Amino acid sequence: MRRRSVLSLLGLAGAGLLASRTEAQSVGVPKPLAKTLGKTKTVQAGTWPFQPVPTPLPVSSDGLAAPQQQQHYRQLAVEDRLVVPEGFRSDLLAAWGDPLAQGRFGFNNDYLGFVPRGENEALLVVNFEYISPLPWVDGFAEVVDQPLPWQALVSALAARDGLIDASRLPADDPLLGLIRAVTDQAMADLGVGVIHLQRDGQGIWRRSVDRRERRVDGLAGWQDPAQRLQATGPATAVFAAPQRLGYDDGLGVAVIGTFANCAGGTTPWGTVLSAEENFQSQVPEAVYADGSASEPGAMPLVCRAGALAGLGNPYGLAGNKYGWMVELDPSDPGSTVRKHTALGRFRHEAVAMRATAGEPLVVYSGCDRRGGHLYRFVSESRVTRPEDPANSRLLEAGELQVARFAADGTGEWLPLLPQTPVQPFAPGRFQAAGLSCPVELPHSDRARAGAELFRDDAAVAAYARRFPTLADLYRGDGEALQGAILIDAHLAASAIGGTPTARPEDTEIDPITGDLLVAFTSGAPGSSGGADPAIFSGPRGEASWGHGWVMRLSDESSRFRWRMAVTGGEPWAGGLGFTNPDNLAIDRGGNLWIVTDRSTKSAASDQFGNNSCWFIPRLGDGESAACFAIGPMESELTGLCLDRQERALFLAVQHPGEVNGRRLAGAEEYQAHRLQDRDGVTIEQLRRVPLGSNWPSQAPGRPPRPGVVVVQRLDGQPLLGA
Repeated sequence: MRRRSVLSLLGLAGAGLLASRTEAQSVGVPKPLAKTLGKTKTVQAGTWPFQPVPTPLPVSSDGLAAPQQQQHYRQLAVEDRLVVPEGFRSDLLAAWGDPLAQGRFGFNNDYLGFVPRGENEALLVVNFEYISPLPWVDGFAEVVDQPLPWQALVSALAARDGLIDASRLPADDPLLGLIRAVTDQAMADLGVGVIHLQRDGQGIWRRSVDRRERRVDGLAGWQDPAQRLQATGPATAVFAAPQRLGYDDGLGVAVIGTFANCAGGTTPWGTVLSAEENFQSQVPEAVYADGSASEPGAMPLVCRAGALAGLGNPYGLAGNKYGWMVELDPSDPGSTVRKHTALGRFRHEAVAMRATAGEPLVVYSGCDRRGGHLYRFVSESRVTRPEDPANSRLLEAGELQVARFAADGTGEWLPLLPQTPVQPFAPGRFQAAGLSCPVELPHSDRARAGAELFRDDAAVAAYARRFPTLADLYRGDGEALQGAILIDAHLAASAIGGTPTARPEDTEIDPITGDLLVAFTSGAPGSSGGADPAIFSGPRGEASWGHGWVMRLSDESSRFRWRMAVTGGEPWAGGLGFTNPDNLAIDRGGNLWIVTDRSTKSAASDQFGNNSCWFIPRLGDGESAACFAIGPMESELTGLCLDRQERALFLAVQHPGEVNGRRLAGAEEYQAHRLQDRDGVTIEQLRRVPLGSNWPSQAPGRPPRPGVVVVQRLDGQPLLGA
């Protein structure tokens, strides 16, 4: 329940200002994350190396008895700022609109890749994922210091409900000029950037402009062909094919720009991989059986109040060239940026890499959609030296595999190869658990692009008989056939029986055990798919659990073992105290850092408050965790990474003010939440919540700006103490 109507309900219509809480508290985690110790700092649960940031929920380890919790959590005032522990500082490194190379620091920064260049110098690679229309449009003129004809374009498209296939407009059409005046600016705020950092005299990381700074935006190469990205791997045979079923952009293996850059990873040889995730919001996702793209008109430009999508449409971008893993060398601003198609095309999130001398290079990634899959890439050739820049070539050839989980804690990797049998997940398994999720497969009319939804086991069985292998579903000769499969990796993986999972957001390698940790952000079902309830169930067996997990996976050749290490949710429901784990980081001591990604557009999870950053110690009997940071209003904390000395934590503050834009005149609302103390007794909580944001300026009426911060101790010691 939201807004001021709750005051009357609680009999608090005359309530005065609520006091902010100052006591620290922490919450629990089911099991220690490993049994072995490294030689670096490992934290014992309950002996916190910092003063935990107070959270809005009562938790099992807050040190309060039930009567104290009743008093302590009754009222709460939420703040529009980045809250960090006492004894720490946060410093802004860069924010939307700051000059950067030939462009500007983009919008909605996400993944951060820290590449050290010595003890006191580093390059930081920053993803710019998407546009939040309200704060972007509202703040554009003030932040960028340029006009934006947004309202004129919205008015011009109003009779079309804000939709238009701009790719078909003549080049001299005035409407196309108006469209480009908006979409060019939006594309300039997407992609990837590189900023240069140096430590100052106090040991604080600061941005320092340098020739190595770089900007690769959504239209890189549109005007200057020398700036185009290049594709590698099997899909290049599709891009260069002389004939195709679908759309041809005429560029061969060259690619215009990159966008939807969400998570990523840093390689042992110093490059950064940037994951193109929700590309389907800007270009058509559906492809034909030969891997060729749908016409640009399949994803028209959308421009109306509160909505901006289909940004690839005015430029005629080919949808099959987006949704890839992108590699950038931050140390060489003139180097070619590459899209490695051997890693598959899907809504990429995260990348974890295992590079061992004498072994194949192994890369893990996930597809962040409801029912998306977990993938493993195994290179054809072997690593000679993990730090060798030539290892980039290993990403051009190998085998992409999808995970199939078993309920007994085991699993296997299935290859996305032409000869792999088609044996889809049965939709009846959803229905048996009380869920109505369909199974999404390549369309049975192979002359059509895209997917078909199946809800009947008999229909799925008939589909498998009609298309016995992936070679029967996809078209092409030689490498072009493999390329078509990889371009349509999500549907191909569904066809061969990859387990539908709970939106895999991040993958990280445990430096002590070598295990893979995977953040699954939500098991809630969707209209086109859901998570296997035999694998992704709630603490009490709930078939649909929207609060997420962190899984620990131990690879064993073509098989693996798995277990859930962390469960999100309210403590009284069996969760850890936060919801929707997103990005992960693991320090040298094996302690786990998590940031959360709950939707601020829905009231369904308002009880968890603003998105936050959590610290989970590796060992101990206390089954505890601590909140390290809480983000500003309507924001998400993303991109967490540590510097080499682990004296600094970098965070990206994404989409502050996404729902309400800039905060004006102290706008706020009151929320009522029904919580539980440690004895299971209800706590009626009243919260005062700002509407909109003024972060990072904190000045009333100023527009919010996504930005990147560094958090360090005031005394200059390591984050977890000396």
